[in-house]
Amino acid sequence: MSDKKLIEYRREYLAGELLEENILKDPYLQFSYWLDEAILSGINDPTAMALATSDASGNPSVRIVLLKDARPEGFVFFTNYQSRKASELDDNPRAAVMFFWPGLDRQVRIEGKIEKISIGESNEFFRSRPVGSRIASIISPQGEVIPARDFLEQKFQEYSTRLDDENIERPDHWGGYILKPKSYEFWQGRENRLNDRIQYVLLDGRWGISRLAP
Repeated sequence: MSDKKLIEYRREYLAGELLEENILKDPYLQFSYWLDEAILSGINDPTAMALATSDASGNPSVRIVLLKDARPEGFVFFTNYQSRKASELDDNPRAAVMFFWPGLDRQVRIEGKIEKISIGESNEFFRSRPVGSRIASIISPQGEVIPARDFLEQKFQEYSTRLDDENIERPDHWGGYILKPKSYEFWQGRENRLNDRIQYVLLDGRWGISRLAP
């Protein structure tokens, strides 16, 4: 660890502001605007989001996944349906995601209900993936204990030599989910930690907007 104390890592947030008179009334459109700005800024992995789930007993877990589609009804990501996150979503189909764009001093938190997307949509996305990624989805028992790295390398080589591109079909244990938002929170870092926080909550089919204290 560095000799520098952790409390010394501090900077002021001076990249912008988030005011009620400038925000869009539709949170999906506001998110799309911010995501476009994150992509155009050139920061690494602007579509990376932390996905938080919990099991039936309320024990939480969180990991980074990649946003693969965004539309007014929700946010789509893909994973192994036999993974820990999938098991937790079976027990408790509610989750939260968070995007963090440090170069813009921004984050977005979204909470809602999660459902599996259609088989057809999962198939379509799977076919769009690079060959190596498709093979990895087939051979990897995601989250399970394996004997060594060689276990994966050998299985990957075996499938690579046995299958051609046209025969690599989506396995039943892999597919997509969509998070359907019930709330959004947009956070813009500000000087002196007086950060802007704007919350959208869905009530009776309409989005209510309020400001939260930092």
